[in-house]
Amino acid sequence: MQGIEACIFDLDGVIVDTAIYHYKAWKRLANELGADFTETQNEKLKGISRVRSLELILEWGGISKTADEQAVLATRKNDWYVDMINRMTPDEILPGARELLESIRAAGIKTALGSASKNAAVILEKVGLLPLFDVLVDGNSVSSSKPDPEVFLKGAAALHAAPAKCIVFEDAIAGIEAAKAGGMKVVGVGEQAVLQGADLVVGSLEEINIQTLQQL
Repeated sequence: MQGIEACIFDLDGVIVDTAIYHYKAWKRLANELGADFTETQNEKLKGISRVRSLELILEWGGISKTADEQAVLATRKNDWYVDMINRMTPDEILPGARELLESIRAAGIKTALGSASKNAAVILEKVGLLPLFDVLVDGNSVSSSKPDPEVFLKGAAALHAAPAKCIVFEDAIAGIEAAKAGGMKVVGVGEQAVLQGADLVVGSLEEINIQTLQQL
């Protein structure tokens, strides 16, 4: 794509991988409730909100909770998760992420984060990448979860970028569907077989550069 106006990045699985921390926190909560929670189930929570994740875990465990009880449980899980991410370091940045962000900005292209995470700012600050983003659109500023395109459209709007001139970087099918619904190009980070619908799929951000993006 010539004339790229903005690049919008998902966080988990693209910039850093906090899935292990989510898994540990959800597993601890599920175990306290007397339910099992597997890594396979954790994969199904990729890219969706904390509230919806809890609803699924309760469904899988055949557990019923009131809305107020669910709010308490979601907060408890998040407290455990935040405790873990507060110990993150720049060593946890995924391969190629910093370099790609720096080259995108050096080319005069704006950057945004588009993530369901409500802890995105904390994570980026801990790993030292916060200054490389012009705009953060996270779970605190959207009302609809992916595959709804809201998070990416808000990012584009905040950067005054046309959606058709934006490239999204995603590791989950819900995110790819969201970007496509918003009229954007998508680079999938992960496995080709899983990330159907992406314009390009790479194993890591090390595999791409500005020239690659201009050819999309």
